[in-house]
Amino acid sequence: MTDNERAERFRLLHTRHYPDLLRFVERRVPSHEAEDVISTVFMTAWRRYDDLPEDARPWLFAVARRTMANQTRGWLRRRALDVRLLGESDPATVADPSSAAATRVDLERAWRAQRPADRETLALVIFDGLSVEEAAVVAGCRPSTFAMRLSRARKRLSDAMTESPLPQLILREQS
Repeated sequence: MTDNERAERFRLLHTRHYPDLLRFVERRVPSHEAEDVISTVFMTAWRRYDDLPEDARPWLFAVARRTMANQTRGWLRRRALDVRLLGESDPATVADPSSAAATRVDLERAWRAQRPADRETLALVIFDGLSVEEAAVVAGCRPSTFAMRLSRARKRLSDAMTESPLPQLILREQS
C-alpha cells in the first residue's frame, strides 16, 4: 500500500467515525476534554495503522475508552456515568405530554440508580448504537459475556422502573 493510499484510507476512517466517537466521548467526559481524547484516539490509530482491523469502529471505541480511563484515573469508578438521556418525544405522537414527561423522569431516576457498569453496558448499545459483538470489543470481553451483562442490565433497569413502562428502545433485545 502506498503512502497516498494509506493517507486516503485514514482520512476516510476519520471522516466516517469521528462524529460517533465524539458523541461517545462527550457523554463520558466534560466536553472541553472530548477533542483531546479524540485526537489521542486518531493519533494512536495512525501510529498503529498496521494493527487496524478491517472494521475499525469497535477498535476505535476501545481505544477511546482506554484513553479516557488513562486520563481520568478511575473517574468512571468514582462518579456516575454522566449520560444525558437523549431524544425528545415528538409532541405530535404523544397523546398526553405529561405522561411522556413522567416516563422520562421515571426512566432518568431508574437510570441513575443503576450501577456504573450497567449504565456503561446499556449506553454502548442504546446510545452508541454498537452491536453486541462491537460492544464486547469495547468492553474487552467475549460477545456471550457482554450479551449476558446486557440482558442483566436491562432487567435491572426494567425492575427499577416503578410506574411507567420502559421505552421499547431499552427493552428490545439486539443481536
